[in-house]
Amino acid sequence: MHTSNTDVQALNNPAPRFLQSQNVARTMSSVDLRDLVNDARTRAGESKVRNDQFIIRVEDELSGELGVCSFIAHPQSGVMMASYDLTLDQCTLVGMRESKAVRRTVLKKIKDLEGPKQLSTIEILQIAMESEKARLMLTAQVEQQATKIHSLENLFKEGMTHTQFCKGLNGVNVMQVGNYLEGRSWLYNESKSGTRHRVGSYARDKYMTEHQVEVTPHGKEPFISYTPILLKKGAARLYDLYLAGELPMKKTWDGLFAHDKAMRGAA
Repeated sequence: MHTSNTDVQALNNPAPRFLQSQNVARTMSSVDLRDLVNDARTRAGESKVRNDQFIIRVEDELSGELGVCSFIAHPQSGVMMASYDLTLDQCTLVGMRESKAVRRTVLKKIKDLEGPKQLSTIEILQIAMESEKARLMLTAQVEQQATKIHSLENLFKEGMTHTQFCKGLNGVNVMQVGNYLEGRSWLYNESKSGTRHRVGSYARDKYMTEHQVEVTPHGKEPFISYTPILLKKGAARLYDLYLAGELPMKKTWDGLFAHDKAMRGAA
């Protein structure tokens, strides 16, 4: 057995710990492991084990798996002691030889000292793939949102009715949109004929508003005519419903979700 200056410098520290260099498994000196064991043995009311006894135990448990036994200075007393560098798995095997009470404490401390788990190459690749997948999905969402905003800018004009807006959506059955919105509580009918729609409380000032005009028929009492007007948020919601395939569609619809550029000037 020989003295290793590198081992003395690296392990001469009062805090037991695993050492690790790049691409090398974590290791702990058998001296540090013995200190952990003795601390646990003291707490459990058991006698401490001498270093020479502990070395025999290590060599018996890990026969054929050990490297070179060297001498290092004990981190507290400075006394030179025989020691092996042990991996986490080797420390665990040696710790398992202790009594139940001691074993639990030692194995917990070994686990705590291990620190964060190293990722394998496969795990790193999986994380990278998931990250790239999330990035592509986010990019697609951003592009979809940008397309939606552009489409709405082309379609929606202040003062539009829901009918005028839907005329610009390919395949929508405009004649049925009013009844559809009535079913969603955006509109309600105030006439027996079912032709005079008013904005419902659910959608009022959220999705739609109303324009009021006083009408004075010849020879009759004047009355107020209400016209439901689509707000920008309402247009965005209608466009979402359109893309989700929920608006009433014509039987002749070609299945394409698109907007009619010719309707840009509709108002």
